[in-house]
Amino acid sequence: MFTGIIEEMGRISAVHAIPNGGQETKILSSFAGDCHIDESISINGACHTVVAFDDHSFTVQSIEETLRKTTISELKVDTLVNLERSMTLQKGIEGHLVQGHVDTVAKIVRIIPEKTGWLIDIALDKDYQDMIVGRGSITVDGISLTIAEDLVDAFRVAIIPFTWEHTNLSIKKEGDNVNLEFDVIGKYVVKYLGKMNKI
Repeated sequence: MFTGIIEEMGRISAVHAIPNGGQETKILSSFAGDCHIDESISINGACHTVVAFDDHSFTVQSIEETLRKTTISELKVDTLVNLERSMTLQKGIEGHLVQGHVDTVAKIVRIIPEKTGWLIDIALDKDYQDMIVGRGSITVDGISLTIAEDLVDAFRVAIIPFTWEHTNLSIKKEGDNVNLEFDVIGKYVVKYLGKMNKI
């Protein structure tokens, strides 16, 4: 479980295929030396398990299912990724409850600079439109954000300068893909109501 509050940006130092069809990724990080084997770390919103680490980097492996349903397959050497270690009982929930289970990949369609921040419009497939609620929570590449506006076939988030400077949103371009995780409570409500309508 995570909060969607990014701890730092890590840099990809190596990516290679592994025999089972998956991918192994090595990431440079300031907290790598404090990791432990089996630790859960969110990488651009996708939960991964640490399989190796040293003082400067940690390594994770992604199976085919993860590569199909996230942007992890797009990672290249020197790519910056958003990192968050799993939540502990001593850590405040400053964002919202995030599972690290990506629901879908979506495309950034507009980035609009404003005087005090940025607006980002993200395309949304009609199958997921019931998951969007104005002023509700959503996770974009692991970042806990508030939905500013529900648009036709898209939604908008407003980015403050601190988030822009301390996440990889600042290097994103229109047309880039991002991982989305919808609010877990909202997902349960939508599924429950869907079942009730069939009774």
